[in-house]
Amino acid sequence: MKMAALGFQHLLAMYAGAILVPLIVGDALGLNSEQLTYLVAIDILMCGVATLLQVLNSKFIGIGLPVVLGCTFTAVAPMIAIGGQYGITAIYGAIMVSGLFVFIVSGFFGKLVRFFPPVVTGSVVTIIGITLIPVAINNLGGGEGAADFGSTSNIALGFGTLLFIILMYRFTTGFLKSIAILIGLGAGTIAAALMGNVDFSAVADASYFHMVHPFYFGTPTFEWSAIITMILVAMVSLVESTGVYFALGDITDKDLKEKDLSRGYRAEGLAIFLGGIFNAFQYTAFSQNVGLMQMTGVKKRSVIVITGSMLVVLGFVPKIAAITTIIPTSVLGGAMLAMFGMVVAQGIKMLGTVISDSPENSMIIACSIGMGLGVTVVPDLFAVLPNSLQILTSNGIVAGSVTAIVLNIIFNMTPRRKKEKQTARTGELAKEAL
Repeated sequence: MKMAALGFQHLLAMYAGAILVPLIVGDALGLNSEQLTYLVAIDILMCGVATLLQVLNSKFIGIGLPVVLGCTFTAVAPMIAIGGQYGITAIYGAIMVSGLFVFIVSGFFGKLVRFFPPVVTGSVVTIIGITLIPVAINNLGGGEGAADFGSTSNIALGFGTLLFIILMYRFTTGFLKSIAILIGLGAGTIAAALMGNVDFSAVADASYFHMVHPFYFGTPTFEWSAIITMILVAMVSLVESTGVYFALGDITDKDLKEKDLSRGYRAEGLAIFLGGIFNAFQYTAFSQNVGLMQMTGVKKRSVIVITGSMLVVLGFVPKIAAITTIIPTSVLGGAMLAMFGMVVAQGIKMLGTVISDSPENSMIIACSIGMGLGVTVVPDLFAVLPNSLQILTSNGIVAGSVTAIVLNIIFNMTPRRKKEKQTARTGELAKEAL
């Protein structure tokens, strides 16, 4: 029972992020209610399948970390553009090819582990947390664009939920402390229901069983521009996932090797390919679950296996899945603020071991975090660039991550710099010997 509660807590942590992608894309493409219901249900089911593939620790596939996979928001705008120009079948043709591409080149990406020392991974994890904070704040206010955004009731529910979680975390121990987020979400939803702010119509309208169909929206079609665009999106997702992998490796005390990353990328590529077949989406590792893991201290893979299994079940039973949709956005936002803040704390912890090593490391951290936060706050900075490049430049996580990687190469990995560092190290050892 305890393991089920912990698994369900991880499900709730990622659920809103998972269903927003199909809702946004489906609405933009003009899908009817029946099609949209399928899109959301299959999305949840395939998130579960993708998570289970990644949690595996076989010789060929799966990174073997307690990682939760969900739809990447990076793909939303490109998918809407592709669907508007070529139709929805071109979206899924491009997704399938991008999944195969990731699967094929997974071994090469595994060789990039040396480009991710602690100064880079710590910066990436910190950027991930910082760029997610605005999402939490928007949700706390009621959701971006909501008619009652920032209303007294939304603010009270959001901060009330956050305060409840903090009190639970401070004054409870053991299992109760580990499910503080779950209890906080439940308490916030109950409070919202008493205020008349919970809509139960989604549960009443949902069916009890939903059968999945390969190529539900038709036979996939293949357009080169769409394929190239979705491959770029997949590469962006790999950069995001890499930061999450290293964060989880730090939490679970697992030293990630090249072969581990290759298995992780391979699982992600297979998940994307299957998503295309069943008309779901591209996937990336969800960092909000890293924050939840850091907060609860529970880092067992078995918990995430339960989460993935629950997602698969929910994909077949929309009536059950709809129950989680009644959680008000402001309540979810209050919980997200705590979870995303813990991601930032994890990144700072990783940087604490390297920031004092050299002034160069400080510059890498300063510029990468500054770029990540800056692009997040002002996403239109590179609006004049082609859409294919904006996939990279308009995403704060990717912009900051690329900055960290490039600066680390310049400061720490060029032949001349390696020689200077070796000379300095030799001098230090000589002084210590004297």
